[in-house]
Amino acid sequence: MPNNQQARRTPVDDIDRTIIRALADNARMPNNALAEAVGVAPSTCLARVRALQERGIIRGFRADVDPAAIGLPLQAMISVRLRAHTREQNESFRSTAPDLPGVLAVFHMAGSDDYLLHVGVAGPEGLRDFVVDNLTTHPAVAQTRTNLIFEQIAGRRYLAPEPRRRTVADTI
Repeated sequence: MPNNQQARRTPVDDIDRTIIRALADNARMPNNALAEAVGVAPSTCLARVRALQERGIIRGFRADVDPAAIGLPLQAMISVRLRAHTREQNESFRSTAPDLPGVLAVFHMAGSDDYLLHVGVAGPEGLRDFVVDNLTTHPAVAQTRTNLIFEQIAGRRYLAPEPRRRTVADTI
């Protein structure tokens, strides 16, 4: 992520939004095909994508892996409450949680829970062992609450709103 605050505040225009939407649908799209879909020259498209990366708007490109297909068919969301809200306890948990086995995502939350962990495990015993071995033994953790995931339904993969439609008023 860039340190340049001005680079991050530079507005995202309609071309950037179109690039983001296309890459969110298919991050493996070759630059020539992306340029054609966006309606710009390939060199312009490549420069735009690089600029979006440098500005921290595009943070990376990832494979969307099905946890069940790799032996992790049971998924859960685990809410975690810390014992105290000190910087030390928060940092202790924050630095440990992403590297725990089976953790797919970690969310630092506001509200009654401090963290929400998305985990994938082989079965109920694996889930129990994950909670007992990794969470209840962590000195910063006061309480956990586990919710099983029956189904994961993908949402919109892109955050950029659709390009603004031109109106007659824009031409006046």
